[in-house]
Amino acid sequence: MARLGEREIIKIFLEVFGKPPRKALPLGDDVSGFMLDDGRVAVLKVDMFVDKTDMPPGMSFFQAGWKAMVMSVSDFAAKSVKPQTALVGLGLPKNLGRDKVREIGLGLRRASERYGFKIVGGDTNEALNLTISTVVFGVSKREDIVLRRGAKAGDLVAVSGRFGKTSSGLKILLEGLKAPPNLKKKLLNPVYMPKARLSLGLNLKKVGVTSAIDSSDGLAWSLYELSKASGVGFILDRIPIAEEAKVFARLNRLDPFNLAFYGGEEYELVVTLNPEKFAKAPKSLRKRFLVIGRVVKEKKIVYVEKNVERKVEAKGWEHFT
Repeated sequence: MARLGEREIIKIFLEVFGKPPRKALPLGDDVSGFMLDDGRVAVLKVDMFVDKTDMPPGMSFFQAGWKAMVMSVSDFAAKSVKPQTALVGLGLPKNLGRDKVREIGLGLRRASERYGFKIVGGDTNEALNLTISTVVFGVSKREDIVLRRGAKAGDLVAVSGRFGKTSSGLKILLEGLKAPPNLKKKLLNPVYMPKARLSLGLNLKKVGVTSAIDSSDGLAWSLYELSKASGVGFILDRIPIAEEAKVFARLNRLDPFNLAFYGGEEYELVVTLNPEKFAKAPKSLRKRFLVIGRVVKEKKIVYVEKNVERKVEAKGWEHFT
């Protein structure tokens, strides 16, 4: 399985399952959905948290529950759909004590409350590794859902925040790189307590968003997924890196470009925008986006500085690799 990679495995299953009946959303987008009798779309998302790959050293069981729910909510944010309820599936090691189980439950509940919905049920089973599956459900009008496809040449490329803090934090935890205490705390916080951009996501149509994806697999991967879905390319003129990540890169002699583009576990929104509609959008919403480039017809993704192109590689976080 290690030779296949997550995306190849998904492709195999999509070929086996075939096209679902009454499908309203394209296969391979951030969420799934089907038409209801009243013309609205039932939107569903399932995501899986496994301690071996998703629970870095130092993460509490409360934080594990929190993160497991945020993983699904972030995809709803990227589609501009409000979550309404959730189910949870738990695979628990048999030696996991009562207090730890309760902490997981509190983390799940706190996250669902933070984003305005209730957990209504689920399932538990024994497992070798802690596994938390969240299934989030919502309903939306078809025309209100923002897909990965829809970007056009001339659109702007923008992100909802700066990158690099999570990838820096993971390098501290997994590779033993160093940072002063105050900087270390700032870099580890988004690793342990990620936030979904739901309030902003629910306003994507108001700022003229034409396509969107969440960045949990890394900024570079997200750009390539939008490129593939929309049949376009991107020319970038800004690296959206957090100041803390710049400092960390300097201290550890790292390339800040790599920290910004090839990380992962950063639940920002990566979008394309109609420039005319974006210019007319409320300033309070416009200032929450950082424009980093523009959409072009040629299917390439490059960063340009002083007329020199640097290719953004198609890499990031992928299971089984």
